[in-house]
Amino acid sequence: MLASSLRHPLLRCLTRKLGLRHISGHDHNHTASCEKLELDSSHECSNLVELNRFHAIVIRTQMLSDEAFHWNNIVRGYSRFEAPTKALFVYIAMCRAGIVPDRYSVPLALKCAIQAFCADLGREMHALAVKLNLDRNEFSESGLISLYSKVGEFENARKMFDQNPERKLGSWNAVIGGLAQGGRAIEAVNMFLRLRRCGVEPDDVTMVSVTSACGSLADLELALQLHKCVYQARTLERTDVLMLNSLIDMYGKCGRMDLASQVFSKMEVRNVSSWTSMIVGYATHGHVEDALKCFDRMEAAGVRPNHVTFVGILSACVHGGLVREGKRHFHAMKTVYNIVPRVSHYGCMVDLLGRAGKFDEAREMLEGMPMKPNSVVWGCLMGACEKHGNVEVAELAVRHLRELEPWNHGCLVVLSNTYACRGMWPEVERVRRMMKELGVAKIPAYSSAKS
Repeated sequence: MLASSLRHPLLRCLTRKLGLRHISGHDHNHTASCEKLELDSSHECSNLVELNRFHAIVIRTQMLSDEAFHWNNIVRGYSRFEAPTKALFVYIAMCRAGIVPDRYSVPLALKCAIQAFCADLGREMHALAVKLNLDRNEFSESGLISLYSKVGEFENARKMFDQNPERKLGSWNAVIGGLAQGGRAIEAVNMFLRLRRCGVEPDDVTMVSVTSACGSLADLELALQLHKCVYQARTLERTDVLMLNSLIDMYGKCGRMDLASQVFSKMEVRNVSSWTSMIVGYATHGHVEDALKCFDRMEAAGVRPNHVTFVGILSACVHGGLVREGKRHFHAMKTVYNIVPRVSHYGCMVDLLGRAGKFDEAREMLEGMPMKPNSVVWGCLMGACEKHGNVEVAELAVRHLRELEPWNHGCLVVLSNTYACRGMWPEVERVRRMMKELGVAKIPAYSSAKS
C-alpha cells in the first residue's frame, strides 16, 4: 500500500519536533462553524498562528477530503510562512491516510524538503515520483534537481537533468542555480552557454544565477557580456529589480563600482537589496566615504536597512578605522531598527575595536555576545593582537581558536609573530618547536597572471 511505503523514522522525528499527536474522532461542536471555512486558495491566513489554528480545526473535525487538493493548500500555506517542517508533516500525514499525491503535491513537498534540508525524505519523494510517473513533470524535475544540488549531490542532479531531452526552462534554472550556489561557478557559466546553444531563452531567474556565478569568478569580460543578456531577458510582464540587483552585485565583486553605480543610478525602483549591494560593494573595496554616503541616502529615501546592510556599513567602518561611526551604527541597528545583532555584526565590532587597539572594549564586546563567538571573531581579535603586539589577549585568542578548530594551526604562526614583535624570543622558539612537532609548514606563495 502507498501509505505503508512512506513510513520512515523521520516521521517520528518530525512528530516529536512539532509536538503533535494524532487526533481521532469528531468534534460536533465545531461542525457548523467549519462548514463556513473553505479549504481552497480563497481561504488565506495572514500569519502562521492563524494557519496553525485553522489546521487544528481541520484535524479535529476531519474536514480534509480524500483528494490531495485540500492537503496541498495547507502544505502550500506552511511553506509560504517558512514553516517547512510542519508542511512536511502534513504531506506525510496525507500519504499515511492513503491519499495519492498528485502533480502539485510532489513539487510542493520537494520545496519544503529543500527548505528543511531533509535529503532522505527528498529521496523517498523521488522514488514515489518515479512510481507515480511524476518524475518527468517539469516542476517535480526542477525540484529534484534543486534538492540534490542543495545537499551537494551534483552527479545525481545532473542525472536528473540529462535524463529528459525535452527539459523545460525550470530545469535549466535549477541546475544553473544549484551549481552557482554550490561554488561551481565555471560549470554554472558553461551550463548557461549550453542553454543558449540549445536555443532556450533565459529569464530573470536564469540571469540572477549566472551573474552570481560570474561575480564569484570576478571575470569582468564575461560580466560585460552577461549585462547584455540581462537586458535581453527583461520583459514588460515582470519587474527587473532582481536582475538589476544581480548586476550591481556582479560588478561589485568584479571591483568595478563605477559600473555598479551606473546600473544603480538608472534603476527606477530600488529596494533594500539594491542599496545593500552598493554599500557592501563599496565597503569590500575600501571606498569608505562612498559606503557611508550611500547609507545616508538610503535612510533619506525611507528604505529600511536589514542585517546585511549593517554588515556592509560596519565593514566600511572597519576598513576606515572609524570607531565612533561604527559604534553609532551598531547602536542604531539595535535601538532604531530593532535588528538583533548576529555573529557577523559582533565580528565586525571586535575587528574594529581590535584594530584600533581598544582591547578592553573588544573583550567586553566578546563577553557580552549572546551567542558563543566563532573562529572568525577570535581570528579578528588575533590579527589585531599581532598588529599591536598584545601578547595577553593573543594567548587568550589562541586557546579559544585551538578549542574551536584543533586542526587549524594558523593561529600558532600569528602567536609566534606576536611574540617576535615584543622580542620574546624564547617564547617564539617554543611555539616554533610546537609547530614543527605538529607538522605545520609555510605554504609557498604564488602569483596568478591572466592575459
